[in-house]
Amino acid sequence: MPSRLLLEYDGSAFAGWARQPGARTVQGELERALSVLLRVESVPLTVAGRTDAGVHALGQVASCDGGPVSVQGLNALLPGDIAVLACSEARPGFDARHDATSRAYCYRVLMRPQRSALGRGRALHWPHRIQVSLLEECAAALVGLHDFTAFTPTETDHVRFSREVVAARWERDPDGEMLEFWIEADSFMRHMNRVLVGTMLQVAGGRRSVTEFVALLGGRPRSEAGPTAPAHGLYLAGVGYGGERVLA
Repeated sequence: MPSRLLLEYDGSAFAGWARQPGARTVQGELERALSVLLRVESVPLTVAGRTDAGVHALGQVASCDGGPVSVQGLNALLPGDIAVLACSEARPGFDARHDATSRAYCYRVLMRPQRSALGRGRALHWPHRIQVSLLEECAAALVGLHDFTAFTPTETDHVRFSREVVAARWERDPDGEMLEFWIEADSFMRHMNRVLVGTMLQVAGGRRSVTEFVALLGGRPRSEAGPTAPAHGLYLAGVGYGGERVLA
């Protein structure tokens, strides 16, 4: 019987999710802790979303063979930048990646002249003036089925570039300093969210128009979109299964 794990981690000191020789990864740390806890040689994990180096997670989901383990016991074996929030029995054949019907991400932007010492590595510091209303227009245009070729690296293994976005919005905290971009889609391509953010910030700063942004959703080349926003502002917020939505 497979198990389903709900995970949270700070991606700052990791070379990404996927196990890599000689590199510290989230998968490597988790599999090591599970093998110690279960007293077996290895416990291979399947994950819903393979996050890149520096990307964080609020609600990552992983699956592995074997019954549920003690959350307290597993956390005791993990470093402080990974936390298992829950571990439950899954249905037979459950696969965290292939059974996922949607994934949701959040990108955080700190809008103030001074950088944050306490928030370092948790949000993109953006001291420039922007029009938030233009960000909101861009987000609204994302909902639906679009070709996101412009928002992923030219050298890619992807063969399908259309993705269906079911929710996209910008939110601002009460004090006005933190902006958050929330997006949920059936799946995402490498760097897609970060290039979307980098391009939308160009629109909000007056460097390109909303019309130009919308045109990029028609399968334009990567060279026509904006820069890739830094990894440290991005969070995997949650994963949907069986058609359930992550973002209300």
